[in-house]
Amino acid sequence: MASKINKGDLVKVIAGKDKDKEGKIIEINRKKNTVLVEGINMMTKHSKPSATNQAGGIINQEGPLDISNVMYIYKGKPTRIGFTVKDGKKVRVAKSTGDVID
Repeated sequence: MASKINKGDLVKVIAGKDKDKEGKIIEINRKKNTVLVEGINMMTKHSKPSATNQAGGIINQEGPLDISNVMYIYKGKPTRIGFTVKDGKKVRVAKSTGDVID
C-alpha cells in the first residue's frame, strides 16, 4: 500500500515545540496516525534494571508526533505529496515540482 510518508523519509516538523527541525522517520503508527522522527520530540523515560538493561536509570527517547505535523522534504524544500499512476503503478509525486519521488 502506498502512503504519503514512509519509513526512512526525510521530513521537517511544521508544528509544535520542535518546529523547523528536520529528521528521518524511524517508525510509523498508522492506527494512531503518528510518527517517530529521529532526534525530534525527545522524552525522558525512567526504566527499572532488567536483563537487557542492567543499570536501569533515565533514558532519552523520541516521542510520537502527529503525522500531520511533519512535511516531506524533496530537494531540500518541504513539499506536499500527491499520487499518480506511471506504467500501471501508483507512485508518489512532489506537488511543488511534479517529479516522481519513488
